[in-house]
Amino acid sequence: MVGFGKKLRESQIQEWQGYYINYKLMKKKVNRYTQQIEVQTQNRLNVLMDFSRLLDCQIEKIVLFLLEQQGLLGTRLSNLREQHHALLPQPNGSRIFELQEAYRAVGRDLLRLLFFVEMNAIGLRKILKKFDKRFGYKFTDYYVKTRANHPYSQLQQIFKHVGFGAVIGTISRNLADLQDLQRHQGNYISIYDQPALSHPDPVIDSIRSAVDRFSNSTNYLHFLGRHAFIMEEELPTQSEDDNVDNRYHSMSLLLNLVNTFLYMVNTYIIVPTADNYSMRLGAAATVCGVVIGSMAVAQLFSSVYFSAWSNRSYLRPLVFSSIVLLVGNTLYALAYDLNSISVLLIGRLFCGLGSARAVNRRYISDCVPLKLRMKASAGFVSASALGMACGPALACLLQMNFKISKITFNEDTLPGWLMALAWLVYLMWLWISFREPPRETKENLVPQEIDAGPLVNVAVENGFNQPLLMKSEAKQQDEDGDKECDDAEEDSGEIHKPVTSIVVAYRLLTPSIKVQLFVYFMLKYAMEILLAESSVITGYYFLWPINSVAVFLACLGLTVLPVNFIVGNYISNMFEERQILLASEIMVCIGILLSFHVFIPYSVSQYVGSALITFVSAEVLEGVNLSLLSRVMSSRLSRGTYNGGLLSTEAGTLARVIADGTITLFGYLGESKLLNITLVPALLICISSIIATCFTYNSLY
Repeated sequence: MVGFGKKLRESQIQEWQGYYINYKLMKKKVNRYTQQIEVQTQNRLNVLMDFSRLLDCQIEKIVLFLLEQQGLLGTRLSNLREQHHALLPQPNGSRIFELQEAYRAVGRDLLRLLFFVEMNAIGLRKILKKFDKRFGYKFTDYYVKTRANHPYSQLQQIFKHVGFGAVIGTISRNLADLQDLQRHQGNYISIYDQPALSHPDPVIDSIRSAVDRFSNSTNYLHFLGRHAFIMEEELPTQSEDDNVDNRYHSMSLLLNLVNTFLYMVNTYIIVPTADNYSMRLGAAATVCGVVIGSMAVAQLFSSVYFSAWSNRSYLRPLVFSSIVLLVGNTLYALAYDLNSISVLLIGRLFCGLGSARAVNRRYISDCVPLKLRMKASAGFVSASALGMACGPALACLLQMNFKISKITFNEDTLPGWLMALAWLVYLMWLWISFREPPRETKENLVPQEIDAGPLVNVAVENGFNQPLLMKSEAKQQDEDGDKECDDAEEDSGEIHKPVTSIVVAYRLLTPSIKVQLFVYFMLKYAMEILLAESSVITGYYFLWPINSVAVFLACLGLTVLPVNFIVGNYISNMFEERQILLASEIMVCIGILLSFHVFIPYSVSQYVGSALITFVSAEVLEGVNLSLLSRVMSSRLSRGTYNGGLLSTEAGTLARVIADGTITLFGYLGESKLLNITLVPALLICISSIIATCFTYNSLY
């Protein structure tokens, strides 16, 4: 991989070379401004005015060229329309074919134009980010707001697909009409009346995908996909895309998602019965916190070695994970007949050591083609949500008691036996059907030059939807520099090397990233407090049986997908993500406040209502938080052992460990005090995260 500055030079369309953003000049300007301010030969106000003027000129140059090219495309389409109308009275097969190819040629040129806009948009965002970092001034916020919201905005031409929609519509409609004419269909079906009946074309598919990725709008699928925090490389080359295509195997992806589902079921299936199981083994009911949390403790370590293992293989860590989970669940179930709380905890520790979520994320990131990656990421989140709901629901169905030989099967042990059987079946399926993808060779890793023309043509011919304006481009942390100062490493590709240690990873974390990881810690802590102590709290205050607790937890889990649907389709299109982030944090805080036992008696409606507010708000917060993290995280954390997904997983797992430990520790003060005393740290952490978010609010884009 190479830096953006070099990639921009290599990928420029030669005949358009003079119309790209002058990235090198602007970097030199930033460096010169820095030197002038250090020696006090220039003041900040003059620097801001001069840099704004320079940006305005660069954007104007790009936009005027863009309008000129759109006009040329419009002229070509107008000429083709006349030829099309002349052909209608007497259709000719060869002439129809010529017109179709002419329209596709316009589409390919439009795709080149989109690629041109993409490169300039990324360059603009990067230079703004570089300016902010060098001067410690939120210039980006000022510049984008003043330019994008102006009625004569030129910036909108770059960051919004202004004018492209009409061109795409013209090409789509005429290709569909010509195809109908070629088939001698007498009826006229407009793509505007019945879009589902329009004839697909690889050119149109590529353009539509490019425009979708180019826009800043959000939909449900993208919102769910970002929920998974599958980080992507910026501007992957065609050789890298082809390599991923060769590694893709649909059955292996399905097995990966099934592993995700089963692990989440395994995590939550014991929650309704953990307190009852602990008491039957002679421990206090609040020891359920340790029983539930021991799995998270082991996951802190398993995430690291599974992440490292996935550098070499995917099948072997998944096989190992299944075996360890099979053993762990068997020990969990046998603890009842052995009357040993130690065996119970060891079983849960084994289950945590089998957590392969790092492998699940990594497989999607490395082995799923870009055109399917968002769907796979959404599948990962959906599988997790369904597993979270199915776990307690299954616990509700396992209310039976019988013995086979000397082994007891009841509501406490059946979750363990059921999951052991599930992992055994999965292990056999995995061994038979999973295909180990070929590893990257040294030849694959050699930086290759990008030629925009062939890149676009190959993308169109293969129906491959090349990404434009990847959201993760905002993740780069000042990666591009000038040869005259600190940017020599750009040409060496040093900035794109994966992180090799947790210390290096920590150094790459900016204050805004640290705040977002803290927000993630907070929401996981609040959710774990709510879920892990639910059986104890509802049993003490409301005398709920296991069935009621299981139904309550299952209903909470079932809210995940509908809530994400509403946020992804509507709310995220109405508000900025940072606004949703702050509002969600405040709602989590309100939910925690409403959960306190202040009024006597403590009612079911108060508990259920406050729990619903806390859980739903935390789910919304998680999706937005991970989306923002993916934007500000360094691209060096997109690959390797110590990647961004591992850091977020460790933050969330640590929160669960501390929350479960808090429940057990404060449980010794008595069940009557457990609710309020465990909510106090959750409230303090939530308030701290809100304050931290306010301080870094302007840096979240």
